[in-house]
Amino acid sequence: MRWQPHAARLAAAVTPRGSGWRELVATVPRHRFVPRWWDTPAGAKYQTWEVHDGAADPEEWMSAAYTDQTLITQVAGAHADHGEPGRVVTGRPTSSSTLPSLVVQMLQHGDVYDGADVLDVATGSGYSAALLAQRLGDNHVTSIDVDPYLVEAAADRLDTIGAHPKVLTVDATGPLPGEYDRIVSMVSVRPIPASWLTALRPAGRLVTVIANTCLIVTADKTDDGGAEGRVEWDRAMFMPTRSAGDYPPGARGLFDDVWDIDGDDVTQGRYPVLNVARNWSLPSMLEVLCPGIEHHYEQGDEGRHTARMVHVDGSWARATALGEDPPVVHQGGPQRLWDVLEGVRTYWLRHGELPLHGARVRVTPDGVIRLQRGTWRGTIGPISGPEGTG
Repeated sequence: MRWQPHAARLAAAVTPRGSGWRELVATVPRHRFVPRWWDTPAGAKYQTWEVHDGAADPEEWMSAAYTDQTLITQVAGAHADHGEPGRVVTGRPTSSSTLPSLVVQMLQHGDVYDGADVLDVATGSGYSAALLAQRLGDNHVTSIDVDPYLVEAAADRLDTIGAHPKVLTVDATGPLPGEYDRIVSMVSVRPIPASWLTALRPAGRLVTVIANTCLIVTADKTDDGGAEGRVEWDRAMFMPTRSAGDYPPGARGLFDDVWDIDGDDVTQGRYPVLNVARNWSLPSMLEVLCPGIEHHYEQGDEGRHTARMVHVDGSWARATALGEDPPVVHQGGPQRLWDVLEGVRTYWLRHGELPLHGARVRVTPDGVIRLQRGTWRGTIGPISGPEGTG
């Protein structure tokens, strides 16, 4: 099976000319790291998946592996390696082989250089560890994941291409093995684990995405044990860290409880109803100001739009309108979620943009992130209530 032409085309598509990563993408056989994956059948319900076996359809395998797309390898703790043909599962993805352009993007933000010791956070399929090991050598790369099976499978697949970096079962939010010049995370976190700052060498750099946002943070270690940097202008989203086989349910189960009830407050909104989850910047800003919101949106046959929001503290909001009309808004619980959203939209209209991308970043030694752009300031810490100021 000739995979090299497919890999060469992928490399040309996801790396700029002259990039040091182009040859590596062209020579690392990504299909070896995703022999099986989960995909959503046509017309299936939300978060429904069926297994695909590469060996059973080599043409599909090459197409999937060498297209710039994320391949879901694990759902609700069930790995595609163990899925029976025709098996269908439901749930939230818990591991994947990230689309190659994003892997390269994160490595570029990490400013990885020859001789650097790099920690690859979230081994996943092992593909990012393979790129790093081929560039830096096995002794300079450590890759960690919380899931023992992912670590075992990735190590075996790395071995098939002659790569042998350290691949360890480690909870990335806890103590880390060793010290590093670069920490590049293929999983999202909130806040920055303090152990990353401890393991980062002087002037070392960390790169990560903030959980439930599209914000890529790059920060260099400072003498006080913290780090300074910025929110990059690029955007990305990664699965958040987890400590078990699946993620906790979060607030999503609250939708049923408040689906059509009357609110404590019933008002008319200022702006048309929108699907917040289809936007990049709005949910990211909300996550900074009021972390933990879940969203649901639907459009009826008669042009009626309904957006729903719930929060883990029991707060909820529902806005309904015909077309572009101002919505009727029902809200309940300790926070007024729709008011928070409208405040963000007002800021956006007044300033022409939201202040997150390009913001200066200061990470304290305990991992709390302080953001500043112009007169705006925000804080990203552990989820315990509303954060940030406008």
